[in-house]
Amino acid sequence: MQKQKLRDLFRKGGALALTALALAGCAGDDDGHSVDIRLLAFNDFHGALQPTGLTLNLPDPAQPGSTLRVNTGGAAYLAAALEAQRAGRRHTVTLSSGDLVGASPLVSAFFRDEPTVEVMNQLKLDFNTVGNHEFDKGVAELKRVAAGGCSTDTAHPDLSSCQGPVRPYAGARFDFLAANVVDAGTGQPIFKPYVVKQFDGAKIGFIGVVTRSTPTIVTPAGVAGVKFLDEADTLNRYADELEAQGVKALVAVMHEGGQTDSTWNDDNCAGARGPAFEIAARLRPSIDVIFNGHSHAGYRCIRNGVPIVQAFSNGRGISQVDVTVDATSGDIDRSRTVALNVPVVNDTNTDATVLERFRPLMPDATVQQLIANYAALAAPKAQRVVGHITGTIDRTPSAGGDSPAGRLIADAQLAATAAAGQGGAQIAFMNPGGVRADFLCPSGPCEVSFGQAFTVQPFGNSLVVLTLTGQQLKELLEQQATGPNATFPRMLQPSAGFTYNWAAGAPDNQRVSAMKLNGVEVVPAQTYRVTVNSFLADGGDGFTVLRSGGDRLGGVQDIDALLDFLQQHDPLAPSTEARIIPG
Repeated sequence: MQKQKLRDLFRKGGALALTALALAGCAGDDDGHSVDIRLLAFNDFHGALQPTGLTLNLPDPAQPGSTLRVNTGGAAYLAAALEAQRAGRRHTVTLSSGDLVGASPLVSAFFRDEPTVEVMNQLKLDFNTVGNHEFDKGVAELKRVAAGGCSTDTAHPDLSSCQGPVRPYAGARFDFLAANVVDAGTGQPIFKPYVVKQFDGAKIGFIGVVTRSTPTIVTPAGVAGVKFLDEADTLNRYADELEAQGVKALVAVMHEGGQTDSTWNDDNCAGARGPAFEIAARLRPSIDVIFNGHSHAGYRCIRNGVPIVQAFSNGRGISQVDVTVDATSGDIDRSRTVALNVPVVNDTNTDATVLERFRPLMPDATVQQLIANYAALAAPKAQRVVGHITGTIDRTPSAGGDSPAGRLIADAQLAATAAAGQGGAQIAFMNPGGVRADFLCPSGPCEVSFGQAFTVQPFGNSLVVLTLTGQQLKELLEQQATGPNATFPRMLQPSAGFTYNWAAGAPDNQRVSAMKLNGVEVVPAQTYRVTVNSFLADGGDGFTVLRSGGDRLGGVQDIDALLDFLQQHDPLAPSTEARIIPG
């Protein structure tokens, strides 16, 4: 009864029961006929070793219908949360659903994500299913990051290797899974397709797959020599193989996701949509639990007794799934499966109500010290000068909605993808929410440091070039004020040479007119090559038209495009001419 009350509290959004639930559950004592196993998962960590300022909007446990914005994340707090949930449990498995590394903040990125792997060793991670961002630097580098050894790359002098407390860098003490990523020559998976864990005679198999769209959202060099197979077909193949080996308890860990219109602990999962749910509908009924990633969403859906879960991103939450394996049949008793998403609350909250409802975790001291050591090493690197500006380049929007900083980033992304071999882009768009800071320069010229540039562009998204018709371009721009953007229009930042008129007060789908590229009117039936970041390319911020873009080609990361542009236009003057014209 006590356990049920605590579970109910979690379903209402409470975080205070985290440690109590772990302790009250104790081992979920194995009764001789079954074995209880707690599965702990996080996804899209992206090297977020330090608190990033990201939050979760969580239901207020004391005020039904209300929510509180809670600061969450940070690897030392994630370590503490995992330990709290392991407390008293005899059997646990800790897993990552992909994008563990790549698109990382400076403290990890400067050291080729070796710090993240070392921290994950401390967190007792059992395995990581590869995500698309694991391929940002190519297959060979990914294998090195997993296996250990120092990098010999000389093309990126800003990046260091083997700077941690253990030298040379020893690699991961956990497995990488990639069932559907195969060597183009041999057809064999580049990492293990699955792992099998055994507890008191009970076996449970975990199969890992990554989104097959990976080649379209990373640079081609990153996926040279490998093929990405259909996710559902691959999961079904290995589910059959494991069953033939006598492993009946099966878990799919996929770096693919979706979206819902529900809170992250709402069973009904209203409006569930996206590739992950389409894949789930095609899976063998023998698969008992499905962990998701990639879409940075939070949900807990139950389909035919099977939990489909994801816990946002950047270490802000953990998906906790308690399963019971019947010792006689070897299968999971789905009637006893309990799935919850749990927040990782850090100690940066200051609001009294938040502190009362969501008490912070004490950070793990060992993990915190490891991160601090790397942060100290990163500091001088962050101060390196990468260019100069003649004045402030800020996010203050014009009357139409484009800003100097937004224009700069769009221009940089166009420059990085304009060459025929890089995609032949003609237009670039940047989402305004991805421009995270201003380049301040009260009296120019001013130096721009690597750290400043990274603060402006911290997400490390890859660039994607795709083809849209002129009509689709109009539909894309109309989406700036429809759907999820209806209340607060979200104005894409256009690159130089592309202009249009925007009538903010006009009816839906009638706001955009006079689109021109280099002074020539855009033709509805003509095709155009357009650059966006990987977040937008997947329909992020409500720009679903971009999902229809064809002939996709992945490019460099956004931060690299920005750095190259700053170096090539040194000193750089702020753009003063708006590209979105009101009326």
